[in-house]
Amino acid sequence: MVALIVILFPPMVIAFLLVMERVEEPLRRPTSPREVAAFLESATPGEVDTLAASGIRRAMARWRRRRRSRVRQSTEPLV
Repeated sequence: MVALIVILFPPMVIAFLLVMERVEEPLRRPTSPREVAAFLESATPGEVDTLAASGIRRAMARWRRRRRSRVRQSTEPLV
């Protein structure tokens, strides 16, 4: 049993580190001043509340999701 743990532990740690690298990558990317200016021009009251309560990263993520869904809706063909 101990030998199985010794054999499986290093690959599990490496797999965990690779997954965490993908999770951390978007968190390391800084928000550009151009994005902040666009956010402040077009933010909804809910997004401003998120900015005040949770900080710029969460507010920008919410704003980007709203913009992506708006672009996706405008490109869909009308039936």
